[in-house]
Amino acid sequence: MKTIGVIGGMSWESSAEYYRLLNSQMKARLGGHHNARSLMATVDFAQIEALQRAGDWDALGVLMAQAARQLEQGGADIVLLATNTMHRVCASIESTISIPFLHIADPTGAALRAAGVTRVGLLGTRYTMEQDFYVGRLREVHGIEALVPEAHERDDVHHIIYDELCHGVVKDASRAVYQRVIDSLASRGAQGVILGCTEITLLIRAEDSALPVFDTTALHAQAAVDWALMG
Repeated sequence: MKTIGVIGGMSWESSAEYYRLLNSQMKARLGGHHNARSLMATVDFAQIEALQRAGDWDALGVLMAQAARQLEQGGADIVLLATNTMHRVCASIESTISIPFLHIADPTGAALRAAGVTRVGLLGTRYTMEQDFYVGRLREVHGIEALVPEAHERDDVHHIIYDELCHGVVKDASRAVYQRVIDSLASRGAQGVILGCTEITLLIRAEDSALPVFDTTALHAQAAVDWALMG
């Protein structure tokens, strides 16, 4: 079994979900007392969030690269970034390590293609929904068109992530907001919906959505477990 390295803390709420998923999925695969061999480098989200708001992606790239090197030096065989938004700086990570980096959009894109979905709604932070690093990868690598919510809906989705979910606050009223946004995406032709922020899995489950749900957190963790068990 190879060792999975995780850059976490963005927020720690979703990083805890990664840890649970990596271990529960490895136990499901191997049984008994098995769990995943893993390392986690946890950054301080207050610093990350401030740099995001300031638009200082260069500084964020440096911080993510430092965390990735820490994992490699600690013995990780692969690196996962436990956040969709910070994949904006994945090139900084990939250029600084010699071990593989598992991009979160790739297992999601593979799952969408396997399900026959070519037009999908995307929920995430404002950065993920409005910048091209995620939508563009789905389009260029996987041939999938991603629809994002309207501007006022994006505001609601973003603020619920940062003001509630990142603090572990899960509200029925916020779930209803997300459900209305999903319904709107369905009316525009979306065949499924990507939970494109690792915290959204705390709020929306498959039974909460009018569209098939593609949970990036669960798909990313499963792909990591698959990789750790190869060869």
